[in-house]
Amino acid sequence: MNHQKIIYYFISLLLMIFLSTNAAFADKAAVSIEAPTAVAKGSEITIRLTITHSANSYFHYVEWVRVMMNEKEIARWDYSRSNRPENATFTKEIKYTVNESGEIKAEASCNIHGSKGPAIQKVLVKE
Repeated sequence: MNHQKIIYYFISLLLMIFLSTNAAFADKAAVSIEAPTAVAKGSEITIRLTITHSANSYFHYVEWVRVMMNEKEIARWDYSRSNRPENATFTKEIKYTVNESGEIKAEASCNIHGSKGPAIQKVLVKE
């Protein structure tokens, strides 16, 4: 009987710890894109990403962020438990030379819950 009480208290303690952490109420990682919508051919643009996530702890963090232009990966950041993003919400910026119209696609993924899906922005090249 005493053994069952110990197990009951241990499970109760674990449940209380889990429910009091951000992990219990976490959401998927999301990205927003800031970039010009129209540029001259050969222009260097700045693509700024804002990544939002509800947690940034040893157990729960953004696992990766990637940026694609016309389905080609142009930037990627990978994270781990020991190399996490600086905050739950953070920004990344890259420079990219645009030679043709296309679509910027950015996505981030939580190590537990995954991604809300890609953010997309079209860029029109003016001749």
